[in-house]
Amino acid sequence: MMLAILAAAAVAAPADLSWMAGSWAYEKDGVVTRETWLAPLGGTMSGAGQTNLPGKPARSEFMTITVAPAGLTFTAYVDGQAPTPFVAVPSDPGSAVFENRAHDFPQRVMYRRCGENLCAGIEGVAGGKPRAEHWTYSRVSAPE
Repeated sequence: MMLAILAAAAVAAPADLSWMAGSWAYEKDGVVTRETWLAPLGGTMSGAGQTNLPGKPARSEFMTITVAPAGLTFTAYVDGQAPTPFVAVPSDPGSAVFENRAHDFPQRVMYRRCGENLCAGIEGVAGGKPRAEHWTYSRVSAPE
């Protein structure tokens, strides 16, 4: 019985991240970064990201948040790389933090609501030095 309760709670977990759903954009110095998350359905959230640098081809990334044996897992699918999983670690309400300490960079992926915006970031160590990138996305459209 306890196993069934834990399994049900785990499947419902992405619903707690419904505040991420929608289309979001961030622009700085001519670089446009967009991220879109579908609302949770069947224990899964799916997302897509695109970064456009002036004069360069767009970079795309696909992401999922699912319940895996290791726990709630954010998986990044980047062209030319194997899928990279990041497992959720305890975080404050209204935020989600995922870690993969074995990954080169980043080792941490973070999302949180900041007012009407979606704040996101990646952190870790690259070349032996701490490195971080953060974005404050504005809503482009409401979730469907």
